[in-house]
Amino acid sequence: MDFVSGKLVRLAFRVLAMLSLRSAQRLGRLLGSIAWTLGGRSVNTTRSNLRACYPDLDATEIETLGRNSLRETGATALEIPLMWEWPAERCLGLIREIEGEELLAEYQAGSQGLLLLAPHLGNWELAGLFFASRYSMAALYSPPNQPGFEAYMKAVRSRSGSELVATDRRGIMRLFGILREGGVVGILPDQTPRREGGEFAPFFGIPAITMTLASKLVQKTGARPLVTYAQRLPDAEGFRIVIREAEPGMDSKDMTESLTALNRSVENCIADVPAQYQWEYKRFRRTAPGQTPIY
Repeated sequence: MDFVSGKLVRLAFRVLAMLSLRSAQRLGRLLGSIAWTLGGRSVNTTRSNLRACYPDLDATEIETLGRNSLRETGATALEIPLMWEWPAERCLGLIREIEGEELLAEYQAGSQGLLLLAPHLGNWELAGLFFASRYSMAALYSPPNQPGFEAYMKAVRSRSGSELVATDRRGIMRLFGILREGGVVGILPDQTPRREGGEFAPFFGIPAITMTLASKLVQKTGARPLVTYAQRLPDAEGFRIVIREAEPGMDSKDMTESLTALNRSVENCIADVPAQYQWEYKRFRRTAPGQTPIY
């Protein structure tokens, strides 16, 4: 059954990949608008997140940002078949600008490992493809529940040479080894980790369980952390790759200080294009002691 499901997903992706970027974005935004109008879990979660993270916004502003966010999430969802099915060169041809390319030049000139922190902002599939096309890199991923779909996902994500590393002990040790050798590793830093893999740290001023892996990778290997995302440009013009230094403090031995710097790095990127962040994700699903639940 899983094999059949994987085949159906791939067939659907191949059909959707016939769309142009403009058509995919339009369809995705339309679906996002419909989802917002119908309501449901994603809409409720988006509202709760925005009210908590932007307490100074009034109800109308929350509704406007929330609707735009779900529209952009829809655009992201419809772009994924393009990113997975189009030739890598065609996808990379959508990149119109690169901010912070000088930081990559500095990395190439040294022997220090590079840790790429890519939050759920803009089109993270294109961001990963961009770096995989330039470096022999490894990316951490969580295996999906469907083995058939996992095989497809691994095939398309590794087509430019990226090594996918599962979130188990063996995979994590592999990441440490790559960074110690001066290699490149990519991580989505804003996922809720397993209970033993995270600690509470402020995210938009709210205690949020935050992964400790990124901090440990920096602390124990001396890798340089950079934050990156692919910003969607207006009118289907393409994308802008943004690369920035992480906030100071990620290398601190004080885990709270390190995690605070990590979350602040993500916040700074979200501030650029808040509508392109995945606000329907339950980032605050675990509540710190003494705190009122967000959801």
